[in-house]
Amino acid sequence: MNRELTNDAADLLGSTRLFSALPEDALLHIAAVAVPRAFASGSAIFHAGDPGESCYVIRSGHARAIGEHPDGRQITLGNFGPGDIFGELSLFDAETRSATVEALDDVETLAITGSDMKALVVANADLGLELAAALARRLRIANQRIERRSFQTVQGRVAAAIRELVDRARVEGAGPGPTQVVATQAEIAQLAGTSRESASRFLAELSRAGVVKQGRGRLIVVDPPALEGWVW
Repeated sequence: MNRELTNDAADLLGSTRLFSALPEDALLHIAAVAVPRAFASGSAIFHAGDPGESCYVIRSGHARAIGEHPDGRQITLGNFGPGDIFGELSLFDAETRSATVEALDDVETLAITGSDMKALVVANADLGLELAAALARRLRIANQRIERRSFQTVQGRVAAAIRELVDRARVEGAGPGPTQVVATQAEIAQLAGTSRESASRFLAELSRAGVVKQGRGRLIVVDPPALEGWVW
């Protein structure tokens, strides 16, 4: 990677929560060993069962981690956007990938090998703490999903899934008012752990109530406070 690209990559890494506490020389070191990789919309970045050789930092675009049952059913385990890191479990063990990650739109990433990241964690205690915190946040979100799938109604699970997408859009710069999220009914259903038909019926109900407006592959949450009333 040439100097200009290295500096650009270092700027990207420094803007993320995970790497923001690192000094400039450490950022430049990571950027120097990072490899730019691009993935087309709908393609798999890696599959469950693949060797865990690298972690990825998203420069642009969105991806999701999915688990798949032998009968073909899928469930969304996590969503990632600009500045997020995924695949980092490969830093802690030699196991194969635990989930498939696919690109939801065109995705540009920086790939960092597990050996390079391990060396950086050993040399930078702050990076190790931030990495642990990132894993803890993801575990907390996963636990919340498991809980709501156990105790919430279908409507509550779908509303919570939409709220999660709204929260993601706001992290990426959306304002506090009506918020557009890019997701199909099938993707919302997978995130909620329900069928597409059940999600579709509830989205139609929310549309009639004026809480959301539906479009092709996207959704506008017109009244976010009203949506909160369904998250129970």
